[in-house]
Amino acid sequence: MKKYTILIPIYNDRESLTKLIENINEELNGVNSEVSILVINDASSQQIVDTYQNLENIHSFEIINMKQNRGHARCIASGLKYIYEKKEFDYVIPMDGDGEDRPEEIKNFIELSEQVGEQSIIGERVKRSEGLFFQICYKFHKFLTLAFTGQSIKFGNFTCLSKSTIEKMLKEKATWSSFSGSLRKLEKDLVSSPSIRGTRYFGPSQMSFFNLLKHSLSIISVYRKTVLIRSALFIVFYILLIKSNASVITSLPLVFLLIMIYSISSLALRENIDEFNNCLTNINDIEKIK
Repeated sequence: MKKYTILIPIYNDRESLTKLIENINEELNGVNSEVSILVINDASSQQIVDTYQNLENIHSFEIINMKQNRGHARCIASGLKYIYEKKEFDYVIPMDGDGEDRPEEIKNFIELSEQVGEQSIIGERVKRSEGLFFQICYKFHKFLTLAFTGQSIKFGNFTCLSKSTIEKMLKEKATWSSFSGSLRKLEKDLVSSPSIRGTRYFGPSQMSFFNLLKHSLSIISVYRKTVLIRSALFIVFYILLIKSNASVITSLPLVFLLIMIYSISSLALRENIDEFNNCLTNINDIEKIK
């Protein structure tokens, strides 16, 4: 029997987490695998532990409370390190705790993993639930990433990672800053499973335009060498193109490009392998729910 651990980063969203756990338990009915849940509580300012009524299909359920808030990506990175060092498992399924990663798709991951063996699986977004403006911004994010890195990244955290993939990710400093960027960098042969972005159980989406921009630049920063080469080529050709019509307006693309380069250089400083290696010292305590 294969062992799966669902890894859920959470910050101040108890109602959503409670509903998600109930839905996961319901979706696991009839699944012939051992599935555990590990929640990483990113130093929430509110109590996130609730009375969980339905856990009969869940093998174990733990909540790790962190001392300091480190952010979504670093929560996942810390969870991967903890699971790899402390748990027996075959696969880890990171997913958001708000319902936007749909629990009904967990079965798809489990069934597909039985077929592909050591390959890791990504939930490739085929449909999103956000408004038109956000979807336009998201398409621009994908275009920007492809243009500057040469990588088409159509997935987020919702994946099914094999133990061999996690071992690679724990040695890669980019994992501390960008989950999807690091995964794409390390694994070229990923298996895709169609995934529909769900809606939040409670409250508005936490992915604002600013957060999406930061997310996009964090991915791009993983490939900064490629970005610098492509940017240099663009600057040379663009200057040759506009040299006879140079003006403040025609210079704006160069200004925006330089701002982007500065931004990804700053975000690249988040890739700290020493912090990553010592991230488990940020654990305050562990609550065993089941």
